Amino acid sequence: MKKLSSLFLGIIILLPVSSFSFAHGVSGSDADFIEQSIGVQLIPFIYLGAKHMVTGYDHLLFLFGVIFFIYRLKDVGIYVTLFAIGHSVTLLYGVLSGTYMNAYIVDAIIGLSIVYKALDNLGAYKQWLNYQPNTKVAVLIFGFIHGFGLATKLQDFKLSDDGLVENILAFNIGVEIGQLLALTFIIIIMDYWRKTDVFIHHAYAANVMLMSAGFLLFGYQLSGFIIT
Repeated sequence: MKKLSSLFLGIIILLPVSSFSFAHGVSGSDADFIEQSIGVQLIPFIYLGAKHMVTGYDHLLFLFGVIFFIYRLKDVGIYVTLFAIGHSVTLLYGVLSGTYMNAYIVDAIIGLSIVYKALDNLGAYKQWLNYQPNTKVAVLIFGFIHGFGLATKLQDFKLSDDGLVENILAFNIGVEIGQLLALTFIIIIMDYWRKTDVFIHHAYAANVMLMSAGFLLFGYQLSGFIIT
């Protein structure tokens, strides 16, 4: 049990480090397909949306933090729905309206959203501010920011106007499917971990690692912004 928990903690901290080279972006073949697509391509864009979310380590780390201390599936559903509403709105708005935001800045803020949730899980705001921010509102707001992060990845390409709305809607549906698949896996692992005797002992360390991963993502994206 202890070895499994230690392995799980290791994955949390190693995931973003090992994924910088390929996650949350669009691979060469997928990029070529997106730029060459003309007309409605629902299934391929659903697939691309799901793939993007499953490999989107920043989104998954944030969701991991959100559900860390949530035990009831009903409550998990509420928070995940708020997050989904937030990122769906800004994903669709960002791409369809042509509203551009610097990808490095958006992703840096996404890194800070992970830090925020880790600190929330550690009870930092109650200790520092003697105040507990509304977690549901925070998840919705960060959902908006994560949505712009998704939008910036598509804005890197010249998208055909033919079938644009349908394809972006399909991509968003794919994102939700990918989120559901990834979240299901996370919940299964979390449920197993919570039943062990070491969960409470490792909860603090896990959120410190989560916070460290968020700062790492923030620093990585900020460096990219400065260099470019």
